Amino acid sequence: MIDGLIAGRLIGDPERRQGKGDSTYVVARVRAQSSENEHLMVNLIAFDDLPCTVLLALRDGDSVAAAGSLNPKVWTDKQGNTKPALDLVAHRVVSTAS
Repeated sequence: MIDGLIAGRLIGDPERRQGKGDSTYVVARVRAQSSENEHLMVNLIAFDDLPCTVLLALRDGDSVAAAGSLNPKVWTDKQGNTKPALDLVAHRVVSTAS
């Protein structure tokens, strides 16, 4: 597990989803800029009430910062190019919009 902090802008509105049983969670996508001025896609998932509430108050394009457990991965675009991405289980979410 890697503890991390990311910041960027939301791509699309966050969505509440239904898990097993009565559990719910929220997913969102963030476009973050790396130190090399490249953009990195971060998939956020939140299970706890506070980060879920903050995410659901935000909309497409809002600035957001999130801290939690990071999992690096790679994805392939439509042209067959591989690109880096991150999954983050958010324990804390902050935004000036919320």
